[in-house]
Amino acid sequence: MKYKVTLNNRVYEVEVEHGEAMLTDEYELAAPAAATPAAPAAAPAAAAVPVAAAADGLAAGEVVKSPMPGNILKINVTQGQKVNEGDVIMILEAMKMENEIVATRSGTIAQIAVTKGAVVETGTPLAVIA
Repeated sequence: MKYKVTLNNRVYEVEVEHGEAMLTDEYELAAPAAATPAAPAAAPAAAAVPVAAAADGLAAGEVVKSPMPGNILKINVTQGQKVNEGDVIMILEAMKMENEIVATRSGTIAQIAVTKGAVVETGTPLAVIA
């Protein structure tokens, strides 16, 4: 049986026979015909959104959000810790893969919004960097 799986704008064609899976093809997803300018790319493993106030219960700063649903396996930082852009702040398990969630900018961890073992959805706030 053949399946097409799209992940991060890449399409993977997978063939499964007798419980064995083989990758048969992999290619970039074709860009839409609409000529809308694309937003600048965020960090590969996390989306960041600036927050001006603590209206939603989060500290002020840049919110690092979950790029996909999964489980928080490990939190590598503590509140008040200084981080540099690109530092691994958490490990998110999704589909049996460990994904590094990185600091989107240098600063101080103002808040950690999840705990180890938490189940998160896409867009769930994970941490705030001030």
